[in-house]
Amino acid sequence: MIEQAYQEGPRLGLAVWGMDEAGPYQAIPQPGTQWQPLGRPARYPHEHLRHGTAKLLTLFHPSTGMVRVKGVRNCPNTVLHPWLKQQLLLILADLPPAAVLPEADNRAAWERWQTGLTIKPTLSDDLPPLRMLLIMDNLAGHKSRALVEWLIAHGVVPVYTPLSGSWLNMTESVQRIIVHRALDGQEPTSPEDIMAWLEDTAQGWNADPTPFIWGGHRRTRRERAYRRRHPLGGSGACTHRPIRRRPVALSKRRLPCQVTH
Repeated sequence: MIEQAYQEGPRLGLAVWGMDEAGPYQAIPQPGTQWQPLGRPARYPHEHLRHGTAKLLTLFHPSTGMVRVKGVRNCPNTVLHPWLKQQLLLILADLPPAAVLPEADNRAAWERWQTGLTIKPTLSDDLPPLRMLLIMDNLAGHKSRALVEWLIAHGVVPVYTPLSGSWLNMTESVQRIIVHRALDGQEPTSPEDIMAWLEDTAQGWNADPTPFIWGGHRRTRRERAYRRRHPLGGSGACTHRPIRRRPVALSKRRLPCQVTH
C-alpha cells in the first residue's frame, strides 16, 4: 500500500505527503565530525546537565523535497493535531482544484486505498473529492476518531505504516538529514536552541530541496532478480541462463563445392 502511494499517487493526480515526529533531542553537547589539534582530542563535559529536550514535527513532500517543520518541547495530540491541521489547510489551498467524479467513481477512488486493511476508517455517505495521501506511523494518536474524520472531510486519506514498518515513511530520511546538519558537533544549552537550529536548517534545505523517489526493499529484490534473467527478443519472455548462440563464423561458413567431371 505504501509503495503504491508513492508510485501511483502522483500519477493519479494526488498529492503524497509524509508526516512524522523526530526526537527527543537532549540539550547536551552533540557528537559530530570536528577538527582538533594533534594529540588533543575533543572532550565532552562529564556532567549530565538536564537542560531539557526538544522534538521535531515534520511534513515532507517527496516529489519536490519540500519540508514543513516545527520544533516543540513535546508533541501530545493537543500540540500535534492543531499544527498538522493548519499545515494541511495551507497545502490543500495551494493544490489545483480536484476533478469532480461521479459518486460511484469517487467512492471507488477512496476505497482503493483501503484494500487489504484489517481496520478500515468509516467513510461517510457524502465524500469530498480525494486530493491527498498522508503517510503516517501507526500510532494511537494518529488514528483518533476526531483526526481521521477531519482528514476525510478535507479529502485526505491517512495511510498508516505497519507495525515496525516506519522505514516505509520517507519522512524518516529527510529528518535524519536535517538533524545531522543542525546538531552534529553543536552544544545546545536549551531546547529553544535545538528547535531554532532545526527550523533554520529546514529553511536552508527548502532553498535547494532534493526530490526523493521510492527505492524500497521490494524494488531492490525485483531489480536484482531481473539482472539474473536474460531477456529474449520478440516478446517479454526471458530465461534464467543465456541461450547458447552459434558463432558467426560457423553460421556463415559454407561447404566447398565438389566439381564432377
